Amino acid sequence: MPFRFAGQSFEALGSGALWWPSERALLVADLHLGRPDRMARRGGALLPPQGDAETLERLTAAIEAVRPARVISLGDAFDDAAGPEGLLAADAAVLRRLQPRADWTWIAGNHEGLTTPGFGTALAEWHGGGIAARHVARPGAGPDISGHYHPKARLAGRLRPVFLVGAGHLILPAFGAYTGGMDCTRAPLPGLTVPGLGIVTGAVPRAFPLR
Repeated sequence: MPFRFAGQSFEALGSGALWWPSERALLVADLHLGRPDRMARRGGALLPPQGDAETLERLTAAIEAVRPARVISLGDAFDDAAGPEGLLAADAAVLRRLQPRADWTWIAGNHEGLTTPGFGTALAEWHGGGIAARHVARPGAGPDISGHYHPKARLAGRLRPVFLVGAGHLILPAFGAYTGGMDCTRAPLPGLTVPGLGIVTGAVPRAFPLR
């Protein structure tokens, strides 16, 4: 679904990825790759190991659909700094196959810091088109595009991942499988994006006003 933010044109993809045509950039937030391995290492609840494969399958489809020159991960690409080493061999191979298709930028998140899977550039922030790409939105320091909060909106009685588009902040839904989420009506999200636009992900993205 096309929309405007900070003087730029964007498209919210049904997968939860963001397409920025003028920069030829595909942005995704909160992949949380390696979460099943981290939970197992720390004695937490065991998660299905196919979660990473599902996330990477959707990422592959998004890259093939728009053929970006740059892929920007907005932080928490991995569930912790050991995430790249904890990937199953098949999942790591998918990342390696995707690498030559674009320049990769890995924004540091609160989970993994400046960690990459061995290719691309790790940065605290990336700037383009007068907009900052960072992990967490900074009040009063926009315009920025970020993730972190895993926003969701209630639609037909269930929470669905949602893009939040405010005057100074654009917040992406979590792209990773089994990442959970936060109701977009909970603080601090309304203070960052209201009034604005919400776009619910899915086969046919749906927009609604944020009030």
